[in-house]
Amino acid sequence: MKLVSFTYKDKKKIGHIHNSGDIVDLSTFLNCNDMLDFINSGNIENKELKEYIDSKETIKYKQEEVNLELPLKPRSLRDAYAFRQHVETSRRNRGLQMIKEFDNFPVYYYSNSDGVIGPGNVNVDEIFINKLDFELEVAIIIGKQGKNISIKEADNHIAGFMIMNDFSARDLQMQEMKLNLGPAKGKDFATSLGPYILTTDELFNYTTNTEYGKQYKLDMKCYINDEIVSEDNLGNMSWTFAQIIERISMGTTIYPGDVIGSGTCATGCFLELNQSGDERWLSRGDEIILEVEKLGKLKNRIV
Repeated sequence: MKLVSFTYKDKKKIGHIHNSGDIVDLSTFLNCNDMLDFINSGNIENKELKEYIDSKETIKYKQEEVNLELPLKPRSLRDAYAFRQHVETSRRNRGLQMIKEFDNFPVYYYSNSDGVIGPGNVNVDEIFINKLDFELEVAIIIGKQGKNISIKEADNHIAGFMIMNDFSARDLQMQEMKLNLGPAKGKDFATSLGPYILTTDELFNYTTNTEYGKQYKLDMKCYINDEIVSEDNLGNMSWTFAQIIERISMGTTIYPGDVIGSGTCATGCFLELNQSGDERWLSRGDEIILEVEKLGKLKNRIV
């Protein structure tokens, strides 16, 4: 399923993007209008729901009739650091050697779940606009509570996938991380998610099983004002989502609605791309389109 949150005539609803392109209203069938409540209910695998989607009883809307919103307000937001090339290149551009501890375990940080937005305009305060950067990522949504989860079981805790743009104020980030803590304020203003949640069953033909968990082989691209600037594949993650979930859940309970980012892919930000000395950053008016195979296009404009 392609799950969306939307408003229709000022009423908040949740739905599914049908193969026809129309949005099937799931709110009445599920008796809820909130995506987090839906995920908490465990109804994503509900066979009756899938039968309802294809029935003639459904209420459908044309996409131009509705406003697509942030698919899910995360219960919590963590972001990992899983692509080796991104780490190596970004460190090299700052005159730093590759950190050998990268291979010891997957690392992550907490971000601001209240600063999450969906498709559309990104209102950026003046303090963040200097050296403003995009970051091309994929996020998973946890669908099942667990603690001390093994790699073997970890993929079963994933409810779905979204595109993630982890906007970053690089000048603030570089200043504060000299204190060996963070990132903090440099990430504390906007993370974009969307445009929909793709459930795991939709990726069967894009999945490879390994001893470290599943690899999801999805092409990833970023366009700035229609110019392609980034290309990679999600299958190039050096740490799988299963390994990341295992690490996060060590002694800690994860819950439905928790969102975990992959970290930035190779070439997935200006910090990594700025190698020649001619720095490029986002400006007001720029349109950023992140495109991930099967996950759609997440479009944002800096205002």
